[in-house]
Amino acid sequence: MSLEERVNITTGTGNEQGPCEGNTAAAGNLFPALCLNDGPTGLRRAYNTSQFVAGINAAASWDRELTRQRGAEMGREFRAKGVNVILGPGMNMMRTPRAGRNWEFAGEDPYLTGEIAYETVVGLQSSGMITTSKHLIGNEQDTNRYNSSTNMDDKTLHELYLHPFVRALDAETTGIMCSYNMVNGTYACEDDYILNSVLKGELGFKGFVVSDWWATHSTAFAVNSGLDMTMPGDANSQSITGGGLWFGKNLTDAVKNGDVDEDRVTDMATRIVAAWYKVGQDKGFPELNFNYFDSNVGADLDVQGDSKDNIRKQGAASVVLLRNDDDILPLGQDDKVKKIAVIGSDAGADPEGLNQCQDGACSRGTLTQGWGSGSAYLPYLVTPLDGIKDRAGDSVDVVSYLDDWNVDEAAKVASDADIAMVFAKSDSGEMYIVVDDNPGDRNNISLWYNGDELIKAVADANKNTVVVIHSVGPILMPWIDHPNIKAIVWPGLPGQETGNSLADVLFGEVNPSGKLPYTIAKKFDDYLGDIVMELDIEYTEGVNVGYRHFDKYDIEPLYEFGYGLSYTTFDYSGLKVKVSGKGKDAKVTASLKVENTGDVDGADVVQAYLGFPEDAEQPPKMLRGFEKVNIKHGKKQDVKFEFSERDLRVWDTAKQEWVVPSGTFTLYIGASSRDIRLEDTFTL
Repeated sequence: MSLEERVNITTGTGNEQGPCEGNTAAAGNLFPALCLNDGPTGLRRAYNTSQFVAGINAAASWDRELTRQRGAEMGREFRAKGVNVILGPGMNMMRTPRAGRNWEFAGEDPYLTGEIAYETVVGLQSSGMITTSKHLIGNEQDTNRYNSSTNMDDKTLHELYLHPFVRALDAETTGIMCSYNMVNGTYACEDDYILNSVLKGELGFKGFVVSDWWATHSTAFAVNSGLDMTMPGDANSQSITGGGLWFGKNLTDAVKNGDVDEDRVTDMATRIVAAWYKVGQDKGFPELNFNYFDSNVGADLDVQGDSKDNIRKQGAASVVLLRNDDDILPLGQDDKVKKIAVIGSDAGADPEGLNQCQDGACSRGTLTQGWGSGSAYLPYLVTPLDGIKDRAGDSVDVVSYLDDWNVDEAAKVASDADIAMVFAKSDSGEMYIVVDDNPGDRNNISLWYNGDELIKAVADANKNTVVVIHSVGPILMPWIDHPNIKAIVWPGLPGQETGNSLADVLFGEVNPSGKLPYTIAKKFDDYLGDIVMELDIEYTEGVNVGYRHFDKYDIEPLYEFGYGLSYTTFDYSGLKVKVSGKGKDAKVTASLKVENTGDVDGADVVQAYLGFPEDAEQPPKMLRGFEKVNIKHGKKQDVKFEFSERDLRVWDTAKQEWVVPSGTFTLYIGASSRDIRLEDTFTL
């Protein structure tokens, strides 16, 4: 290829003409233009495609198989619509519960986030998608994202925030997206240490690095620091970050002027072309057949296939049962329930119809996703009310009242029902959209639209109240001690099959097995930090994020990380630990038995946490493994864990290398981060 053709491959050509969120230029007849598009929940602004469960729900399912299948189905849909590159998966950390895009990611723990990222990348690429795992690095809030600096030490970078990206590289992700923010004073998309020394050097990444949209700030400096593709490449987009064309003719001139070595441009183009070949896009790739500026283009091409099956299954698998007093759930166990009252707008549809707000820019009806570039249109919607009515059948009277504000009428409707189900929600999203005065990041973590008052009113009126929460993340629960609230069900953001997924759990067809991927605190001040308004965001807590912070300071959460109830019970026994090898060759294996001691079949997520030697200066315990096991009632199953050098090491900043500390480790086996059933020690 000529220099100009190689440069074309690296250069965005704008995103205002459609159909894609980003486009590259073709290299003559040698290599095609590429279409890049959001988002991690489904193909953005496209019709006859699916809205999958959100990333936070994939994490809440703790289900590797369903998560890989989710990626494969999503990738199949993107490919069928002619999209080359998916802008995902997202793997930033829930450092604070108010961060608006938490719902796109996988919670507060790097190990869980890494496993969800790994399975998603494998699934997407198995269907022929080029992935761009994002956002490298430190993009944990949207406020001031264009001009703030995330300041963290090298240990925190390596041990916490980098780990999910390492797992994406294990899955052979083809691309990495660098983030808007600066890292320790240098823009992430022109950070030589992050992109060249760490990503391409230390981690050996062979794919390409693409900028977030308008996150490029220079030509030669960015290219020499490791940026391979700039997006969107719109010369008229100076108002956002100053990120105009930058590449294109500017990059060609930089080579001719000696500011960029031509071999570097060859490397950039090679990384992109190699990704295209790696996932098989050189064979029979479909033409583009959608345009989100014109809903008629490609609207008749339905690519959903059987995606709804995965959405329904993972939606049910990600339902977290927080409370179930008096075994009020599942419904339909006897003939006593003759009338169910369904209360709250979150149980119904948007009265103005599907997809009336671009990118989820309003919050009417039941909440299936957050808002922003990670959103997707609904091809249809099975509401919770629909799902409950369908499952209850003709023998149960299901009445509803979907006004959140007239609590007196809501209480009246609920008062004579055998079961009153009250729905409420809390939403968030990306900063370019403001919804109900929330500028992307959440103003607070309270329920929206009078939710707390609605729940209290219904609980006052009915002694068998079931609370159902659709939320982007943790909320405050001022009604938690109400004696009439018998059950709390947490479906999260389940996508288009939300009503069916919920009904599957409520009526016992699916035994709940979801576990929280984050901590729900008793009060907001118990969290370690908040959205930072200053331009310097100091990560002074280091690696003590989420449950690690709660453990370190002995703060009792309302519901801990990894928590979730079942309709059955599980007993753990017989933990055995074996150590082999030394130092970086050390390997630790553990085995135990799990027995379903209840009356129904079910799945449990067995969680393995490690406590490090005291002088390693680590959190009290950290997740280092989990296994989701399906066990029939009365049966036992063997569960095994293997911990390699990566699980046992810490980052030595002075030596700039990983080391396995000597001393006594503690292995904790539990049903959550606080419900530890077995433990043992081993020495390295």
